[in-house]
Amino acid sequence: MTPKRFFNFFAVAEAVTWAMLIGGMILKYGTKTTELGVRIGGGVHGFVFLCFVIAVILVGVSQKWRAGRILMGLVSAVVPFATVPFEIVSARAGALDGPWGLGAGGRAPRGPVEKLCAWAIRSPWLAAGIGLLVVIVVFSGLLIVGPPGS
Repeated sequence: MTPKRFFNFFAVAEAVTWAMLIGGMILKYGTKTTELGVRIGGGVHGFVFLCFVIAVILVGVSQKWRAGRILMGLVSAVVPFATVPFEIVSARAGALDGPWGLGAGGRAPRGPVEKLCAWAIRSPWLAAGIGLLVVIVVFSGLLIVGPPGS
């Protein structure tokens, strides 16, 4: 899977889960019918948000994005539906082009962050499994803390 396809998947998934969360909020606060939509939409959105953060860091480091682009990618996850425009702008700028920069046959990683990203790109199934466990642990911790404002 190319960096472009990988990033596009998570950018679109993040936008879809924003729609789920907002729809749930309309049901809860607008029609006062149920809060189930917020529980489900919020949970799924939180999980995908954490996955998108990992995707921004992994693609950004591998493709040698400047710190400003990585920061904007992270900020785009906080603004509803902004991940898709960010992905489009990044694709048009060529920031998602080509193979993985730290993939097999790519440049040698320098520093601990690049080494971790290179390992994740070169061992995707193991990295996905460990990454999924990390996201589940972080997500579970956030569930224990409770929703914002509680």
